[in-house]
Amino acid sequence: MARRFGTIRAAARLMRVGSLLAGNGWLRKALQGTVIKPARVLRAVLKAASVLQPPRLPAPAKPRAPRPGAKVGFFCRSFSSAHGQRLYKLYIPPTRHKRPMPLLIMLHGCTQSADDFAAGTRMNVLARKHGFLVAYPEQPSTANAQKCWNWFRPDNQRRDHGEPALIAGIALQVAAAQRVDPHRIYVAGLSAGGAMAAIMGTAYPDVFAAIGVHSGVASGAASGLRAALRAMRHGGTPARTAVPHRVVPTIVFHADRDTTVNARNGDQVLAQAAGGDPALLHRTVRQGQVPGGHAFTRTLFAAEGAAPVLEQWVVHGGGHAWSGGDATGTYTDPRGPDASLLMVQFFLAQAQPRRG
Repeated sequence: MARRFGTIRAAARLMRVGSLLAGNGWLRKALQGTVIKPARVLRAVLKAASVLQPPRLPAPAKPRAPRPGAKVGFFCRSFSSAHGQRLYKLYIPPTRHKRPMPLLIMLHGCTQSADDFAAGTRMNVLARKHGFLVAYPEQPSTANAQKCWNWFRPDNQRRDHGEPALIAGIALQVAAAQRVDPHRIYVAGLSAGGAMAAIMGTAYPDVFAAIGVHSGVASGAASGLRAALRAMRHGGTPARTAVPHRVVPTIVFHADRDTTVNARNGDQVLAQAAGGDPALLHRTVRQGQVPGGHAFTRTLFAAEGAAPVLEQWVVHGGGHAWSGGDATGTYTDPRGPDASLLMVQFFLAQAQPRRG
């Protein structure tokens, strides 16, 4: 019996570090009466945590213990407006900071859920370590049979319409309910979620300080299902957007052997973020190799003498999957550079200009 309870406690630890699917598996075995040595589960915990050996970010504000009664953990929430209703999961880290914290909106890909995406990206682990909140809006099968964000519909490519209005509403609802820095709200997504993240950057540049597009397409690249399939295979024709008051900082990940979404789309996302021609910015190109994994090319774009505002990662030999993700989630490639960590590094260096 003691060993069984030890297994349950270890499974809970595995779930807390973000490996929800693996933790659930161990917990199910324990509750069914299977005797498993807790040490085996703890080794899985260490394995899940071992991927988190990132370069150091700038030191965050000194954390403090949460107030008595303060809610921490992974919670189900909902948002409703004239544009509809969506459920989302909100991760609140167990530490509080003296200053308001950043907020990251994570948009899953087709067939995925909030729990699946959180497990595969390990973003909750990074949120706990670096002090930010994460919200995962969920697309229901009633809106799309494969639970894809409907980025290819014209009504979902404009401000204050359809799904973009719901996603922006979730961001603003969380910001109003939690101690969120309104100048440090970010959005990232994979595949259909990446395409929607690109739309959020063009439709709500005043809300999102930076965006991350992983294996996605540019805003307005298609205006219907057939055009969407064509854009995914060959690259679309991104919509011309009004020149914003600022370039929305953007980080793009794409694998050059992605047979679901052509890597040309990553170039188009970058060009759109740059206002049409990233060649006008100073470019720095670096080559690298993940030990035992994929090679990659990293390109930074910056105005003369300024910090980079655009960043592109091309994963050589990778497919349609979250680079460096955890295998407990779907559509992940553990052999790639760690997209989650690299996005967090990029995001935390960006903030909306303060007015006045």
